[in-house]
Amino acid sequence: MSETRHVHLSEAVPRITAITVAVALMVTTGCGDGRPKRVPVSGQVLIDGQPLKYGFIRLEPKGNRSATGEIGPDGRFTLTTFEKDDGAVPGTHPAMILAAEALSSTKQKWHAPKKYANARLSGLTV
Repeated sequence: MSETRHVHLSEAVPRITAITVAVALMVTTGCGDGRPKRVPVSGQVLIDGQPLKYGFIRLEPKGNRSATGEIGPDGRFTLTTFEKDDGAVPGTHPAMILAAEALSSTKQKWHAPKKYANARLSGLTV
């Protein structure tokens, strides 16, 4: 003999709410690739009002993978963290610009001040 149990609406609503919240969290956290959320980041590097024509920019988020982008001849870049142009983790992060061109095995040409080559000392943030 089966037993029938009646559930009052006041008991069911918290259960439905908990299930809805759990599903919403799974959807918003992306259940997908297991990687941190990224947002598209692109821009232009200017030095003294002129586009930097050579180099790379890198963001160094604390506790997350860095994002890098090659600087084009017009100074423009798009950041990549895991896959091409997927952006960077949200937030404001220390940044560096590495713009040293190897002229020979012992000579380099710096296209930007050397101080920008260290994210912790550059004073740059993105």
